[in-house]
Amino acid sequence: MNTSYYQFRSIVGLIILTSTLAALTGCNSVSPTMYSDSHSTVKSVASTTSTLPAIQNNDLGDNVSADKFSTNKVSADYATADYDKRAQGYDWVGVMVRADGDQIDIKVRSRSDIKKPTCHFDGKATLMGQDTAHGTIFQAKVNGSTAFFQFKDDKLIIDSPDKYALNYFCSGGGSLAGEYKKLAAGLEI
Repeated sequence: MNTSYYQFRSIVGLIILTSTLAALTGCNSVSPTMYSDSHSTVKSVASTTSTLPAIQNNDLGDNVSADKFSTNKVSADYATADYDKRAQGYDWVGVMVRADGDQIDIKVRSRSDIKKPTCHFDGKATLMGQDTAHGTIFQAKVNGSTAFFQFKDDKLIIDSPDKYALNYFCSGGGSLAGEYKKLAAGLEI
């Protein structure tokens, strides 16, 4: 496992802990945190917010911009590393992400030209938060658990605190969990 994966898992655990504590203290109205020099660069965004702030990398790469966030910035097709070897018969999994207001539509498909597809998933995810260290993170309820979709550096990482929740959508011991790279062209299903 690489360092960014462990960092992602740590931030996910921290977010879950924070959400639990907020629920236990009866905090019912959470508003987005606005950036200032006295705050960290992490932005919290309520899921009902329709105009979401964006992160724009500047020369320092660590300041948050006040520009509006667009889910179109993550709209693309992503695939596992073996997608590049599909002509040689390698199995692969692809993820199609499309903007849908303040949410994203997610469709997961796998190789179906040579054999029966191993993974299939359709769902929506809502923006959870974003910062320069972790990128943009969406969450969705999946198979009785929460799934996280992290977009950073032309990569998508799918993960869940319940390591078996994402296995439900794949056969042969596969899982939706993992790292996917952004494709320059559309996914060839």
